[in-house]
Amino acid sequence: MLLSPPLLTYTRGDVQAASSVLMASALDRVERGEELWPPASLTPDRLGRYYPEHGWHVAWQSDRPVGCYVLLEDDPLFWPEAPAGEALYLHKLAVHPEVQGQGLAQTLLQHAAQQAALRGRPHLRLDTATQRPRLRAVYETFGFRHVADRVVKSWAVSLYDLTVQTGSAG
Repeated sequence: MLLSPPLLTYTRGDVQAASSVLMASALDRVERGEELWPPASLTPDRLGRYYPEHGWHVAWQSDRPVGCYVLLEDDPLFWPEAPAGEALYLHKLAVHPEVQGQGLAQTLLQHAAQQAALRGRPHLRLDTATQRPRLRAVYETFGFRHVADRVVKSWAVSLYDLTVQTGSAG
């Protein structure tokens, strides 16, 4: 049975709410033996050091944050050859464990793709851990195309690209 995603509203720039979703998700993964991000790296202070406040998007169900992601204008660490201005780069996509399994990851991906389109960026790109086949399947099912695998610092990552309709095609 397919569940329809819950009615959501979105806010931007709420690092505190994003941190709460990320922390809940990370701790849930640790309990399952599937650590994705070290919880200590997800405090508002740490997130604020590495990601611009205006890039955060938080999905709310009533008065509680249930999902988040951050969009970057560029990503030279993972996409060093990418021309400026052709993509937005998605990081830290997370769904609160209490609402997982309701299609919210797909809803967040759709929202991120819409943000890229609204900003005239024909691509939405991301990187994910190469050794996470279930997570990679989420992106591939949504329509992201696997572009490459590479090692960045000590991380084995897979790069993904989604072409989005910007409305500027003639």
